[in-house]
Order: sequence, then structure tokens, then C-alpha cells
Amino acid sequence: MEFIDYYKILGLDKTASQADIKKAYRKLARKLHPDLNPNDKEAQQKFQQINEANEVLSDPEKRKKYDQYGKDWEHADAFEQAKRNQRSATGSSGRTSYGGSGNYGNEDFSDFFESMFGGAAGGFGGGRRTTQFKGQDLNATLKLNLLDILEDQKQTLDLGSKKIRITIPAGVEDGQTIKISGYGGDGVNGGPKGDLYLTFEILNTTSFQRVGNDLYKTQSITLYDALLGGDIEVETLTGKVKLKVKPETQNDTKVKLKGKGMPVYKHKDMFGDLYITYKVTMPTNLSKTEKELFQQLKDLR
Repeated sequence: MEFIDYYKILGLDKTASQADIKKAYRKLARKLHPDLNPNDKEAQQKFQQINEANEVLSDPEKRKKYDQYGKDWEHADAFEQAKRNQRSATGSSGRTSYGGSGNYGNEDFSDFFESMFGGAAGGFGGGRRTTQFKGQDLNATLKLNLLDILEDQKQTLDLGSKKIRITIPAGVEDGQTIKISGYGGDGVNGGPKGDLYLTFEILNTTSFQRVGNDLYKTQSITLYDALLGGDIEVETLTGKVKLKVKPETQNDTKVKLKGKGMPVYKHKDMFGDLYITYKVTMPTNLSKTEKELFQQLKDLR
């Protein structure tokens, strides 16, 4: 498994604070979001990478393991146990040194176990002990519609050999991956089960464009409402709302409807905003009288 530098992916160094990580992730997520880069496979791949990097580095415990063991950070607990077993078997004077790929030691995690135990099921000390290994991690993709994630919902996942029922938090992102602990393959020698990594594919068939927690939509208004002002109805994801158009509104004017965007992931009762961009439509098939009136207006100006 190739080492992935999560800090480099987010444009940070190892001294970055949690605030730095959060800021860098949000900036890149807005830039690389699939809705802004349709049919761009490279942008989609980078978006998945920054999600993976944020998932690890924003969690202090995971980050600590990653900093020490690099690509093998998920096996840190087993690695530490193996080192304790090795010290116990060789005595406190043992001088063998092992390093994880995160701090660039001269032997990676998998090579360490290979040399020490002779394979996954191997033992030492005349077969008196065996080493436990975590089961294989599984990956799955779940497709949902944008309207499906406005509220928490329960889903049953068919993993082939078993079915599990999970609750999906409202506001999950397209391409976001979450870990469901203990739902991967069975462990070796009584080791813990692997984990299930679930990636969401959010299908947007609405007239709204999603960027993070915010939504964007264009709204046509008549020339007369733009000039004189008026009341209009605008669709949101949760129904229609009334808006008052100000007199002399210009084309491409943008207004914000606070709290009418997407629900914020794992933050109950928090929502993004909806941005409406006005597009002024010009009247067509003018009558003779209408043309004369417009000419009078032109002459007045």
C-alpha cells in the first residue's frame, strides 16, 4: 500500500492546528466539489482524497496514529501489541528497532510482522503464542438522491453475507466516506473484525446547485417587477416562499435566504443558505401601444 501524505493533500505541514486543517479542507472542498467540476474525474478523485485526509487529521486520536505509523495507522494498536509481545519474548535488553512509514522508519508495518512471525498466522516461542490480526476492511457505495438527505434516515445495507441497518445523518456530501467500525471481514486468530468504509454518491436531479451546505438557484423575474418592484414566489427544497423584489433591481442581482440551504452534517438544526440570482426576462410580441409607451419612456430618459 502506497503512503499517502494527508498533510500534503491539504497543503499543510505536520505542525498544522485543528483550525488550520478545518480551514484548508473547507477551501479545497469548495474548489473541488463534484457539482462545480462535472465530468472531471481528476477533481472527483482529489475531492475523495481531501475527504479521506480530513477524516483522519481532524480526529486527534487518528492523527496521532497516522503521524507515527503513516499508511499503517489503522493497525497501530496491533503494532503496539506486537512490539510488547516481542519485547516480552526477547527480554528488556532487546535492541531491535521498528519504524512505521509515517515517521519513515527502515521497516514498514507489514514487513515487521512478516519477519517477526513468519506470516499472518505465525507464532513464536515454540508456538506458545499466536498473533491476532484485524480483519479485512470493506468498501461500499450507497447512492442517494439529494432530497433523501434533508433529514436523518435509516437504510438497510446488503453486504452479501449479512445485512446491517444504519442511520445516515442528514447533509452527507457527494463523495464523502464514513467508517462503520466492526462491519468488515473477520479477524485472524480471534482478532477484531475489519471496518466498512461507506462512500456516498448523491444524485442531484433538482434545479438547485449544491456547494457544501449552501444552495444556488436562478429565478426569472419580469422586466416590470425588476423596474417597479413586486412580490414573487420562489421554490426551495422544503416548499415555496414569498420574496419582495426591490424597485430597480438589476439583472444578476443575488439575494440570500438564510437557513434555506442543506442541513449541516451532524449538526442538528443547523442549515446552510440559499442564494437566488435574479434573471430579468424581456417582454416579447409587443403591441403597437406598448412600443409607443416604451418609446415615450426612452425619450424621457
